[in-house]
Amino acid sequence: MADLIKTDGKIIRDVDISSLEKIQAHVGGYIEYCPVDAHSFMYVDEEGLLKHRDINPKASDIAGRIVVGDVLLCLNDEVDHE
Repeated sequence: MADLIKTDGKIIRDVDISSLEKIQAHVGGYIEYCPVDAHSFMYVDEEGLLKHRDINPKASDIAGRIVVGDVLLCLNDEVDHE
């Protein structure tokens, strides 16, 4: 499970990320893996900038860099990256 952080600041807890299709639906496109720290990462829309997605202030604060679009915040031990 993951938290969906929307660009409007809303956080939806325990989002189902059991398939690639579900992850892509949440972020709105092809996904990109973005490490945050030793314990967590984000899935973002890899074409978010090209699609002119809005800046996501909460996700940007967490990541320590500009992040656009809706993102999924996940814990490393909850997801198999392979």
